Amino acid sequence: MSTKTREFLNRWLVFAIALVAWELAARLAGSTFFPPPTRILQAMGESWFNGPASSLFLGEVVFQDVLTSIGRLAAGWAIAVVLGVGLGVLLGRTRTAMDYVGPLFAFMRAIPPPVLVPVFLVLLGIDNTMQITVIVFGAVWPILMNTVDGVRSVDQVKVDTARSFRIPTPHWVLGVVLPAATPKIFAGLRVSLSIALVLMVVSELVGATNGIGYRLIFDQRQWDFPAMWAGIVLLGVLGYALNTVLLAAERRALRWQPSQATSAGVGG
Repeated sequence: MSTKTREFLNRWLVFAIALVAWELAARLAGSTFFPPPTRILQAMGESWFNGPASSLFLGEVVFQDVLTSIGRLAAGWAIAVVLGVGLGVLLGRTRTAMDYVGPLFAFMRAIPPPVLVPVFLVLLGIDNTMQITVIVFGAVWPILMNTVDGVRSVDQVKVDTARSFRIPTPHWVLGVVLPAATPKIFAGLRVSLSIALVLMVVSELVGATNGIGYRLIFDQRQWDFPAMWAGIVLLGVLGYALNTVLLAAERRALRWQPSQATSAGVGG
């Protein structure tokens, strides 16, 4: 048996043991608020897979809440990536820029995004714009600061060589700066993705009419705790899946940097 296979089996063995322990603990407790995994799986089937064959048996909850939340998450995180990387490269290559905007960024980063939900709710109304704005505001900072740090860490020899050969700025940024800063940019992307997932739920807890966060509150108020726990489990699965995809993209992007790719794999 190969090492990778053994590691894979050991990892999922621990997960299976945890599920069995959860099942036994929940059944022994007999609490309405703490259902066993088997009851949660049943609730998933009843809520999410009760549709017609034409919609792949997916229920209305999947289209109205799950896919809507994933769309908000994708839009907010994509905007945060564009803003964070773009501003990070610009500020990182300017010697004194961070001296001026650094205190402002520190102030804005210190504001917990959830406390701004009522503000954005008043300014932007109850629609996707508010939820996406909350996600962008919270997710942009790790990307921005890691990009600035990565751009500033470009080897000075490469900088001097580019100046000597008079390499055009676009070629310099795309061919030298971004590849050198990629490891730190990906570190910021992974942190921001977790933050975006949390803020997606938080932004849907207040004033929303659909989404996973809205469905969690709705099920709680209906005392449908298995369905509520199904949403919580879904968030865990979604976070794991997104992180796995991002890790795969990171390893592929850093393949040309053996040491960096190894450290990325260890960190995952």
